[in-house]
Amino acid sequence: MSMSETALPFDDIRNLVKSMPGPDEEALQKVKARDAELTKPAGSLGRLEEIAEWLAAWSGKAPPKVSRPMVAIFATAHGVADEGVSAFPSAVNRQMVENFAAGGAAINQICRVNDIGLKVFDLAVDMPTPSITKEDALDEANCAATMAYGMEALAGGIDLICLGEMGIGNTTVAAAVMNGLFGGTAADWVGRGTGVDDSGLARKREAVDQTVARLKGEKDPLEVLRRAGGREIAAMTGLIIAARLQRVPVIVDGFVATAAAAVVYALDPEGLDHCLFAHVSAEQAHAKALTHMGKEALFDFGMRLGEGSGAALAAGIVKTAAEVHSGMATFADAGVSEKSD
Repeated sequence: MSMSETALPFDDIRNLVKSMPGPDEEALQKVKARDAELTKPAGSLGRLEEIAEWLAAWSGKAPPKVSRPMVAIFATAHGVADEGVSAFPSAVNRQMVENFAAGGAAINQICRVNDIGLKVFDLAVDMPTPSITKEDALDEANCAATMAYGMEALAGGIDLICLGEMGIGNTTVAAAVMNGLFGGTAADWVGRGTGVDDSGLARKREAVDQTVARLKGEKDPLEVLRRAGGREIAAMTGLIIAARLQRVPVIVDGFVATAAAAVVYALDPEGLDHCLFAHVSAEQAHAKALTHMGKEALFDFGMRLGEGSGAALAAGIVKTAAEVHSGMATFADAGVSEKSD
């Protein structure tokens, strides 16, 4: 998926979006047929059955199988963090990257207990993008290159990818992207993030207001991304697109990861059909974003950590759904009587 040398960088991205395949109907029908023969009442496993069908449709595997799941954490820095929009300083970015490497973060424990791979991508974590209240975060070439970098996260035979991120100030950035794409006011999209007080919340709203005013009504999703977003959101956007092209199902984490999904949705409303939304974040606008896109999350645990933590928990559920479907006996295999007519 290398970028051409003739077209503008975003033209290449748009062409990739236009070429995204639909579901594998043959694999889907095989799973539905097998499910009807399994030793259980029809529909009795509820959403687990739906997940098995989703996994087959977007991986092309029937029965569905998850062999190499991975959480990809994209870490970066944001200039807007210097405007008092977070309860933590930007120095935490580098410290948390080191914490991930040492195995000390929450995501390390969730991945370990669920046997999920973890890779952290350092997106110039010591070089913040300009503050989005005053300048565009990225130019077109750098934004497209960062998206292409995100696409490379699928290397190595990954068959289920979980989106994760780390970047002080990025709930402000995500709110600006959502506001730019979906409209409304800053108050609709801004929450407390890492736990800012009332004055910090007011600064976040002001930052988003200033950013959206600077966009002057721009609605092109890729332009909103590069002007109001950040490197981690660009990388996750690219990864979602690449995963669709390579038939790798995606699990989206919380509010910031959903901002990347929103960019894809704005490019193509069916562009997220290969994505499962893990959880409803405690960040107040996350549920609003999911509703806007017609998506239903798997669970609501009141989480707002990021790091791909909710997505990794959901990956455990997805792995279970695959194993239940593929490992259960059919009525014929087990000699169990089927439902009476």
